Amino acid sequence: MEWNKAVFLDRDGVINYDPGDYTRSLAQFRVLPTVYEALEQLQDAGYLLILITNQGGIAKGQYTHEDVHEIHRYFIQSCAERGIDITDIYYSPHHPDFGESLSRKPGGLMIEKACARHRVNPKISWIIGDKKRDVEAGEKLGVSGVLISVNGDLIDYIPQILAPHV
Repeated sequence: MEWNKAVFLDRDGVINYDPGDYTRSLAQFRVLPTVYEALEQLQDAGYLLILITNQGGIAKGQYTHEDVHEIHRYFIQSCAERGIDITDIYYSPHHPDFGESLSRKPGGLMIEKACARHRVNPKISWIIGDKKRDVEAGEKLGVSGVLISVNGDLIDYIPQILAPHV
């Protein structure tokens, strides 16, 4: 069986501008400047592109599943228009104030599901996040992590992923 390699990406603060208190609607969703270029480079290097995002505002009643789906449909379409294929998106609607969940990062359930569904080998894959819990979720499963600055330039971190492992 052939295994795939993937880059798991957090959403808010990595893909889109994080205002600090949830991206509640499509009107607030702004893709960061170097994201499309970075995703294109990763895709060209053979990586599947999978978003893994905590969306605890759903549990808090600040927005709905449909709001999240609308944002994700828009992002998938905007990527497709540029020749970029988003393999899948996983999100956790849970928040620790309203109960524990293994799917919420730093839990690794979303990544485990993605690995199983898309035959991803964690040992040759990466996770990019702007919070320690993002990276921890991947590292629990053997996925290498890259911690970036919130709302940073994603493109600046791509050479680290594309460099051959020594």
